[in-house]
Amino acid sequence: MNKNALAFCLLASLSVAGCSLNHSNTNESTRLSSQETQSQASDLGVPAKQGELRVAVFNAYLNRKNAGDILADVQSGDDTQIKKVAEIIQRVRPEVLLLAEFDYVANGSAVRALLKNYLNVSQNGVKGIDYPYFYLAESNTGIVTEFDLNNDGKAGVGGGDAYGFGVFPGQYAMVLLSQYPIITDEVRTFQKFLWKDMPNATLPVNPETGEAWYNEEELEIFRLSSKSHWDVPVKVGDEVIHVLASHPTPPVFDGKEDRNGLRNHDEIRFWWDYVNPNASDYIYDDKGQKGGLGNNKRFVIMGDLNASPDEGNGTGNPMSKLFASEYINGKLAPVSVGGVENAPNNQFAATHTADWKMRADYVIPSTFGIQVEQTAVFWPSKSDANYHLVGPGLQSSDHRLVWSDFTLIKQ
Repeated sequence: MNKNALAFCLLASLSVAGCSLNHSNTNESTRLSSQETQSQASDLGVPAKQGELRVAVFNAYLNRKNAGDILADVQSGDDTQIKKVAEIIQRVRPEVLLLAEFDYVANGSAVRALLKNYLNVSQNGVKGIDYPYFYLAESNTGIVTEFDLNNDGKAGVGGGDAYGFGVFPGQYAMVLLSQYPIITDEVRTFQKFLWKDMPNATLPVNPETGEAWYNEEELEIFRLSSKSHWDVPVKVGDEVIHVLASHPTPPVFDGKEDRNGLRNHDEIRFWWDYVNPNASDYIYDDKGQKGGLGNNKRFVIMGDLNASPDEGNGTGNPMSKLFASEYINGKLAPVSVGGVENAPNNQFAATHTADWKMRADYVIPSTFGIQVEQTAVFWPSKSDANYHLVGPGLQSSDHRLVWSDFTLIKQ
């Protein structure tokens, strides 16, 4: 990174809890966003909104060890961790928010309890926030198949033989919260899309035998998405923005066959194909509708993607490929001073979004119809009054909330 620009950015971050750098060349050509030059920190510890829409993603660590535990915690109203998650959201005040790792409760009761008992309620003197609309759907996590997917000699046993790792159905799921109407009838989900149906899929090979890791029978049922992939259209005034949400598997917890790394690559690649009218004909959704997003549509790719364009254990650098798409604007990388403090000797620390020292969480808009006004990671410095929300240790989540302000351009 350009040291002068980074130093200025971090100085600004001490008061505004983040800024953004041009990701197109973080080593040489650094461009500060409008946040440093125009924004001032609000009383909430984050910059006031610029543009017409603030969107955010937050892996909020609202997963629990047992089915039903999250419902009990959100109904109680007195869980310390959830209170801190809620306060972070209240301070950033996104109008559209994707929460990752929120255990799935089919009837929506856990979401409603989270809203009623935490988000609507003032936390630490911060004004409550409401989301009249939310989207919730089943996750592949914890749905155990009859097959031995991890090749440990035991079929249909535990999370390793599930469509996505989890110890019960719906663990590590996600929910989209919105202050704007969700066009429910036009939502598309891709939970059941088969990995083998992606052209040139990077399917794993058993390094000991040279044969396919998954046999033909397993490939006939094996789903690409470890949780799900969603296309959720949100009506913002007269315009529509498509939230493209997912939470790919971490590219670790496997062996030399790299089945999770390869799957992570293709889960991310799915969005590259989906927004490209010339690459999406093969895609089908859970209702059987074929094709991708189509031409001239506003979208934002959101999620804990478990991959970095710069470092980590990812296979094939899917994030760099995603950013290279002509349909995707990945130029601005949100940063924070907290990330630098967490890994002072790491050249990419400013862009980290997780306390385990990597950029993993993203809010990535389309090049069509969206202007990015500012973007940041909520990661206060140790000297900040809000540091208690993120440390020391695990106070709210091992991830940090990432947000962006957009103006929707009429085209």
